[in-house]
Amino acid sequence: MLSVPSIFFSPRRNEEESDAKREKFMEAESDHLTLLHLYQQWRANGYRDDWCQDHCGHPKGLRKAREVRSQLLDIMKSEKISYLTCGTEWDVVRKCICSAYFHQSARLRGIGEYVNLRTGMPCHLHPTSALYGMGFTPDYVVYHELVMTSKEYMQCVTSVDPHWLAEMGPMFFSVKEAGFNRLTKRKFERTSEQHMKEEELRKAAQVRRQEEEEERTRGPTPSRSKIATPGPRGDTFSAPGSTPRREPATPRRHLGI
Repeated sequence: MLSVPSIFFSPRRNEEESDAKREKFMEAESDHLTLLHLYQQWRANGYRDDWCQDHCGHPKGLRKAREVRSQLLDIMKSEKISYLTCGTEWDVVRKCICSAYFHQSARLRGIGEYVNLRTGMPCHLHPTSALYGMGFTPDYVVYHELVMTSKEYMQCVTSVDPHWLAEMGPMFFSVKEAGFNRLTKRKFERTSEQHMKEEELRKAAQVRRQEEEEERTRGPTPSRSKIATPGPRGDTFSAPGSTPRREPATPRRHLGI
């Protein structure tokens, strides 16, 4: 839907009517989900061109988006990637969008005014955005592109959770808890290290107890039979259990008579 020109069109004579038809598809959390909602309704109505014209949509652009979708499905099949759907849990879709656009994120600074988290550039919600004037102004958003007219306007905006930004882009963002200064952080780290050491000692003691219990269940080891081996005579040099060495017999002397 983003690779084709604008799906919606507004006739010059019936602008209010076309805006009212467009609001039926708007999702207050995301312009991307608004486009997804329109595509799903078009598919549910049999991909009809007359339905698009009745709801101020471009049939040619939707047909092109359908072709792009079929190409993506063919790539997934060739790469053996499973095709799953999240159903109505569109927070999963918003998280996927955040993983692709975390480098184009902005934080709320004023009424309808945002500032880019990386560059500090001020940017604004476009009046045609689903988030504009819907009574819901998110603190953090990601956008598809910036358009410069009288101001820097964000197009195709989606509200995101700040924890998603820290998870998807840890090289740029991190979550800082309120009231968590350096001293408190050091104390917390020391306490965590102490708990980890105590946990390691407890696990080591548990392993030792298990080994001792296994030795007790095995019973005493059978005694080995002693084998006599030859060795020098004497208590000092003879090995225990060695066979004593026999002294050679003293030769008898024959006395002459």
